[in-house]
Amino acid sequence: MTGRRYRHGLVVGKFAPLHRGHMHLLDEALARCERLSVWVYSRPDFPDMPSPLRRGWVRSLYPARLFPGLELLPDAPNPPLNEEPDATHRAYVRGVLDDWGVRPDAVFTSEAYGEAFAASLGAAHVCVDRARTAVPVSGSALRADVHGLRGFLEPLVYAHFVRRVVILGAESTGKSTLTRALAEAFGTAGVREYGRDVYERESGALTEAHFLEIARGHRALEDEAITSPDVHRWVFSDTDAATTLMWSHLLTGGALPELRALADECRSRYAHAFLCDTDLPHEQDGWRANTEVRAVQQAFIRQDLEARGVPFTLLRGSVPERVAQVRTVLGDE
Repeated sequence: MTGRRYRHGLVVGKFAPLHRGHMHLLDEALARCERLSVWVYSRPDFPDMPSPLRRGWVRSLYPARLFPGLELLPDAPNPPLNEEPDATHRAYVRGVLDDWGVRPDAVFTSEAYGEAFAASLGAAHVCVDRARTAVPVSGSALRADVHGLRGFLEPLVYAHFVRRVVILGAESTGKSTLTRALAEAFGTAGVREYGRDVYERESGALTEAHFLEIARGHRALEDEAITSPDVHRWVFSDTDAATTLMWSHLLTGGALPELRALADECRSRYAHAFLCDTDLPHEQDGWRANTEVRAVQQAFIRQDLEARGVPFTLLRGSVPERVAQVRTVLGDE
């Protein structure tokens, strides 16, 4: 990147969501400024992605250790509404920046208002990709179709729009097979049951600490999946921390407080819960209990869902039939 260098640059924007066009603008500004102030600015704010979240995206993608010259400005009180005249916004921004002691000598934008905005601050205007040829996308287009245009978002940002779906059920109810089938059918990521890894590693001799490890490890797999380049709209997860809590009680007689806390978060963590019924034949793989124990496990899981007030859909039939039932529920959400 070439061009005049500046002492202190300014970028102001909604960043709703932060996309690769914004990043192209920020990259240009960082390359040409000793110091860059970034102000996440919108009124009304976006309830589904408030300003602290949007600032967090910038902070995560431009960490201080790599970009020491970048500073994120805080929210300012009572900004004008987005639809108010440009002159009102210019006067407001100028007053707030004066109060903060922020005096840029260059303003970087990709917008038509940029020239007048920079002039009001006594700064040069640097226009970056005004025609959107380098990155052909806009925030409004992404808000209208965030999943279809997800290629313009970093995985860290797109993860905010991905919703978790949990597949529950006792042993040998087909939930692991269904989780894989759903990930394939929906073209997205699935999360295996991490507890099986630990159970086999420890030859079935699990303690309360192991069950906490299982819950934490499973959440880590979910968090990894939700930022995967392969994710699209949903992440399907085999089991949750509430089921792990049940297993801790069944196999050890108790559970650690940290595991209970993770189980309590399950109600808000998942957008949908599906319970696989016991209508499939019981399959013994050397680790599972018998059919009678499966029925007891299923009863515990169902009772827990109902006690926690977690809405769920019961799935019956073959794997293709269950996939179709899930598709009916999720639809085009």
